[in-house]
Amino acid sequence: MEYQAIKSEKVPSLGLGTWRLSGEECVWAVERALALGYRHVDTAQMYANEGEVGRSIRNSSVDREEIFLVTKVRTSSFSHHNVLRSTRESLKKLQTEYVDLLLMHWPNPSVPLGETLGAMRELQEEGSVKHVGVSNFPPSMVEEATEHAEIFCNQVEYHPYRMQDELLGQAREMDYLLTAYSPVAKGRILNDATLREIGQAYDKTPAQVTLRWLIQQEKVVAIPKAASEDHLRSNLEVFDFELSNEEMERVFELRR
Repeated sequence: MEYQAIKSEKVPSLGLGTWRLSGEECVWAVERALALGYRHVDTAQMYANEGEVGRSIRNSSVDREEIFLVTKVRTSSFSHHNVLRSTRESLKKLQTEYVDLLLMHWPNPSVPLGETLGAMRELQEEGSVKHVGVSNFPPSMVEEATEHAEIFCNQVEYHPYRMQDELLGQAREMDYLLTAYSPVAKGRILNDATLREIGQAYDKTPAQVTLRWLIQQEKVVAIPKAASEDHLRSNLEVFDFELSNEEMERVFELRR
């Protein structure tokens, strides 16, 4: 496993996204992922699967301290009281005393940023949350958020067809993590001729080339969702090759 260093914390470059995983399928996928070597798991209150994720971590032989665990506060719980209440519920479901990262799931202009982040900072101070961050925030809102808390991460949709140049520059400048969700563009990259061609040189799939391209970028980690043994394994097989600068550039040129 490779890591990204952010504010003196090491975050596993590749995590498991659990959006749309539920019930026993979710329990199996998270447990299996941990057994295969994943050490970064992403969930959210909105996914309604924190209980399953918690069960998987408890069933796993991996120590909780070794797992970088992320959840997100739903937008309807952004008031001070609801941030505290809902996060404590999340911790119960996740069967853990803390999460490594707590994010605001989407911007919600009806609640002041300072109120939500102030409550998240309280959770940080009591040890229930190690780091706080945001998700789906444009650069101007990330900047505004930093006035209220030390922002560790912005989680956004990022893949070869959806560029995030401005956020990338900001992440490097401000030392925060850019977490890429939907990193394989919901499967759209699988038939891409450029990615296929680059992959042939390394005996890798377009998905593996894409994940490699993401995690090879400074301050970027990726959280592909996977529900089958094959996908869980193949997503992890991105640490035994490296793209050249020219190949990285070719993928950047796929932007639309």
